[in-house]
Formats: sequence, C-alpha cells, structure tokens
Amino acid sequence: MADDAEVTLSAVVLGTPEPGALARFYAALLGWELLLEERGWVSIGPPDGGVGLSFQEEAEHVPPTWPAAAGEPQMQLHLDFRVRDLEAASARAARLGARPSGHQPEPGVRVFVDPAGHPFCLFEG
Repeated sequence: MADDAEVTLSAVVLGTPEPGALARFYAALLGWELLLEERGWVSIGPPDGGVGLSFQEEAEHVPPTWPAAAGEPQMQLHLDFRVRDLEAASARAARLGARPSGHQPEPGVRVFVDPAGHPFCLFEG
C-alpha cells in the first residue's frame, strides 16, 4: 500500500542576497549542475540526481556568527562535505571564494565560510 504521507528531503535551502552567485560557488565546489534559476531562487544538484541545494534571495541576510556568541546571529545549520584530500579541497574552496573560519575545532576538519557567510566543514573520510 502506498503511503500518501511519505516525505522526502529534496534540498537544503540557504538564504543569501545573491542566490545566483552562491549557487555558482557551490556548483563549482561540488561539481554539481544548475537545475533551476528563476527570480530570487536557484537550485543545483548532483549530476546523478539526489538531494540538492537551493538558494533563496534574502536581501536582509545577516551571516551567522560562528562559534556562537551571545547577542549575535546564531547559526541554524551548517553543511558537512566529506573529501578525499583535505588540503586540495581546502585550496579549491579558498580559490572559489570561501574563507577559513578563525576557529578550527579539530584536526581532520576545516571550517570555512562561504561567500554569503554560511559556515561549512570539509572533513577527510
């Protein structure tokens, strides 16, 4: 019997003042494809299908503070990316416009901030 209430995650959505620019950053970082681009909304995904990322225009976007600080915008989520070569992936992320976070919590993980200020992690695995 089919479950009419089945729920499937299709994308994680990040707010940004420039959805096209942030979509191009992540598409280049991940080797993904542009799936949809319309006013205020851009979606990318892996070439073989699966869960993707979408970017929603938020003109008043305020980047979160990480690590968290009292009275500052709090991070609601972050993205984790498994990589084969941490040094090479870190260099690629920086070349594409990410910047390393001032706080690196542990060996084998590099925390970056994307061009819109969202934290993400690269980790070996």
